[in-house]
Amino acid sequence: MPGKHQHFQEPEVGCCGKYFLFGFNIVFWVSAGSAPCPGVLSNISALTDLGGLDPVWLFVVVGGVMSVLGFAGCIGALRENTFLLKFFSVFLGLIFFLELATGILAFVFKDWIRDQLNLFINNNVKAYRDDIDLQNLIDFAQEYWSCCGARGPNDWNLNIYFNCTDLNPSRERCGVPFSCCVRDPAEDVLNTQCGYDVRLKLELEQQGFIHTKGCVGQFEKWLQDNLIVVAGVFVGIALLQIFGICLAQNLVSDIKAVKANW
Repeated sequence: MPGKHQHFQEPEVGCCGKYFLFGFNIVFWVSAGSAPCPGVLSNISALTDLGGLDPVWLFVVVGGVMSVLGFAGCIGALRENTFLLKFFSVFLGLIFFLELATGILAFVFKDWIRDQLNLFINNNVKAYRDDIDLQNLIDFAQEYWSCCGARGPNDWNLNIYFNCTDLNPSRERCGVPFSCCVRDPAEDVLNTQCGYDVRLKLELEQQGFIHTKGCVGQFEKWLQDNLIVVAGVFVGIALLQIFGICLAQNLVSDIKAVKANW
């Protein structure tokens, strides 16, 4: 009608979504940068092999993937590059489904995983005195979960310094590391010799001096006791990934709408 003007709002790329996605991807870069440096882990890489898998390479791959995703997401958002944004969302979706599949397989093959964890711990028990970092890691795990060995104190027979053979000249023969000991709260100074000769005692007597439960069982118990927290962390990560995919796809739609209007 005369005297009236219709105004059509042209589609535009939302600044909020663009910069929110940029900030979201900064987290990937920060996380990738905070991953342990391969040089730090190289000292214990040979000691913690599990079925030929070197954990150092696991950190390298995870850090590399997170860096690439962070780069694609940041540059794609700032430059409004649909190729990089699609790459980011597809790759993030693939990671999400891989995590989901891993969780299902872990539940189905939990007995196999338990056996592998037992093998992993015992391999490191053998190498306990070979590397100070590994030694500290095992001591921390045994103290934190109040455990000793993979399935029990006798797993320390696998270590050349702690085994009970008659030919073993070590003072630590038939003993366990101090981290297996039941700590006295009133004790101010740590007694690093508290595990000496303890496995020469009867099993009932050992319970008064050391933790007799294995770390595999204690770890499983810890997971059950903290199931809500552990599940909450994984659900939170999954929701963040879905949120990132939605942001990227929404930005791609906005960019396509603007280009179609040119």
